[in-house]
Amino acid sequence: MHALDRPGVLADITRIIGDMGISIEAILQKEPREGERVVPIIILTHRVVEKNMNTAILRIEQLPAIQGNVMRIRLEHLHHDWK
Repeated sequence: MHALDRPGVLADITRIIGDMGISIEAILQKEPREGERVVPIIILTHRVVEKNMNTAILRIEQLPAIQGNVMRIRLEHLHHDWK
């Protein structure tokens, strides 16, 4: 997602995620480019119920600091049983 670089934005995002019972594994927030006010934020979560993630995304997208839509990329762990 892309968000305005100002205090409290990340707290608002993580509060929504927590309210939906979603556990965060990692967060990466890049520095804004020179003269820019919008920063990319990447959040990796633990396994989650899709309905809860959908609701969290809708709520996050309604925050005034969020620019555009939240992009979701599913990360699947493939288990091999190589013998």
